[in-house]
Amino acid sequence: MYERSSVTELAGLLRRELDRYSPGEKLPSSRALVERHRVSPVTVSRALARLAAEGLVVTRPGAGAFRAAPHPAAAPAGDTSWQEVALSADGAADLVPRSVDASGVLASLAGPPPGVIEFNGGYLHPSMQPERAMAAALSRAGRRPGAWGRPPMEGLPELREWFARGIGGTVTAAEVLVTAGGQAALTTALRALAPPGAPVLVESPTYPGMLAIAHASGLRPVPVPVDADGVRPGLLAEAFRASGARVFVSQPLFQNPTGAVLAPHRRAEVLGIARAAGAFVIEDDFARRMVHEDAGPLPSPLAADDPDGVVVHVASLTKATSPSFRVSALAARGPVLERLRAIQVVDTFFVPRPLQEAALELVGSPAWPRHLRAVSAELRARREAMTAALRGGLPEFAPAHVPSGGYHLWPRLPDGTDEAALAAAALRAGVAVAPGRPYFSAEPPAPHLRLSFAAVAGTAEITEGVRRLGTARRETRG
Repeated sequence: MYERSSVTELAGLLRRELDRYSPGEKLPSSRALVERHRVSPVTVSRALARLAAEGLVVTRPGAGAFRAAPHPAAAPAGDTSWQEVALSADGAADLVPRSVDASGVLASLAGPPPGVIEFNGGYLHPSMQPERAMAAALSRAGRRPGAWGRPPMEGLPELREWFARGIGGTVTAAEVLVTAGGQAALTTALRALAPPGAPVLVESPTYPGMLAIAHASGLRPVPVPVDADGVRPGLLAEAFRASGARVFVSQPLFQNPTGAVLAPHRRAEVLGIARAAGAFVIEDDFARRMVHEDAGPLPSPLAADDPDGVVVHVASLTKATSPSFRVSALAARGPVLERLRAIQVVDTFFVPRPLQEAALELVGSPAWPRHLRAVSAELRARREAMTAALRGGLPEFAPAHVPSGGYHLWPRLPDGTDEAALAAAALRAGVAVAPGRPYFSAEPPAPHLRLSFAAVAGTAEITEGVRRLGTARRETRG
């Protein structure tokens, strides 16, 4: 059991035991709790912090933890029904609903209950994160002269240069902005490129977080189907003509959720179609540092082959490090760069300098290439374990396409499968999965699941998770 589950369980035990103590009475010492429950001091500290945040205990440095005084009676609830009118669409002038469905995003952000295997996670398991290297980088960064001062609005020059080198081609540091995570970069890009009410072309299926951004920005997602070679150029051209869109959002490398890589013969065609439509391509290059060991050479980003400023490129360090290491970049050329910069400044001012300094320390350390090699090997082993488990124990869920990068599989389910019922049954069986419906901006052509192999503890847990998924399948099939 890893740290998050241990903290949750210990907090629950202590919460139930609080009735033994009077208000103001001291709880057992941290050392006593460590020995009694056989957990680490860090687990005890975090469990007590959780109870303190709930107002159940009070911690006093050097003295210990004490039961808090009872909460005063809650004030009568107010009447918030007026907000339904204020938040509703403003008559016929509104072209899209103003409500935002974040369920697809929350599915990969919220941790499952203790004991549930996490096949719906969107980040590396803690055992795969470079925690020691990040801690060392943050420590070194904090000692840099001026590390706690205000950074340049566009980001530290050295970090912009590092991102530019990673994109390649003729992209320069002057064309890069440092942003606070890929989600923030995508939000900035969509707000800069499309006015409220405008259509935006999206791959189908696609990342639910991007669909949520579009809806939150008042945009209308228009789906363009993806096959094993990426987005289909003929349908992309038709979607531009039919919708009048001026933006297309794409993940050319290990697309989420299909894992497709845009085929070489389609790359120039996609850029040419966008250029002819007078449109931008937002390239979400989220998985470049999550390549598997057996992938072979990767294609360069679309931005590296784009001298005309068609591509707005998004790159991030988050997926390959930790969900809390939110450092990313936007790259663009031409007048759009100033608009991107202005929107980012208005929204967030800048990415905190200590985090940028820590990113520089991390990617410049010998630990960084070692970490990437370790992640590459581990992701391959996990992908092979999940693929083998599905083919051996649940062959009807075996994916037709097995990607060589990213962190998940995308099996098509048998026709007639109820995704929601299957996901609910899987949770009862002890495994959390992501139904395919939130990945489509229109009616899906078939039922799917997205199964992540990055957020679990290891290959043994993958095998067990597939076994539990088989139990859920038999339950829903009746």
